[in-house]
Amino acid sequence: MDLTWYGHSAFRVDAGDARILIDPFLSGNPSWNDGWEGPAEGVTHVLLTHGHDDHIGDAVEILKKTGAMLVANFEICMFLVGKGVDQNHINPGNHGGTVDCGGFTTTFVNALHSSSSAGEGGANTYLGNPAGLVLHFPEDKTLYHMGDTDIFGDMALIHELHQPEIGLVPVGDRFTMGGAVAALACRRYFKFDTVLPCHFGTFPIIDQTAQKFIDGMEGSGVNVPALKVGETISL
Repeated sequence: MDLTWYGHSAFRVDAGDARILIDPFLSGNPSWNDGWEGPAEGVTHVLLTHGHDDHIGDAVEILKKTGAMLVANFEICMFLVGKGVDQNHINPGNHGGTVDCGGFTTTFVNALHSSSSAGEGGANTYLGNPAGLVLHFPEDKTLYHMGDTDIFGDMALIHELHQPEIGLVPVGDRFTMGGAVAALACRRYFKFDTVLPCHFGTFPIIDQTAQKFIDGMEGSGVNVPALKVGETISL
């Protein structure tokens, strides 16, 4: 499995024949200045944890260009169909559900956050409940993208049910858990092999580094790579 981080919560996962973009906030992402075309090259799936604009990002343009499968909750799927995404290429789910994505499965799990898309005049379109996404690959490690969330006790159940080995964990504080709390979540509830911190450094009002998380994970035995934006790691 190859994992590429594009800043914020945007990742590309290349595993087997699957080429997956998760939360592809690329255009307008202050951490990434090279557009969406490169990251979307050959993409087969676009996965969205929730409806905020800094997570849906360039999904509509990518889906129209590539014909990739959209995997998200029902509200987001239909919202993007209304913006021109092909209804035949959506794969909706919701909490507790698992959907077959062809080559891997995606399970929707809890996240403590909100989910909407900003409109004109301060209006917001409700886009269902936020989720974390657990990706199971038949011949590769299980990956858990937490989405935007705080710590919660039922993370223990997510570990019990799915035993994810790779965690993509928000650490930026204010809108998600901060680094110290995120480290507590990883150490108390999971047995990750590798954890990649995200959702930091993008905007001035969130933490600019993942140092609090890195410090909190010290001595845990978990691999915490300090990926640079645009860098790929093989796991």
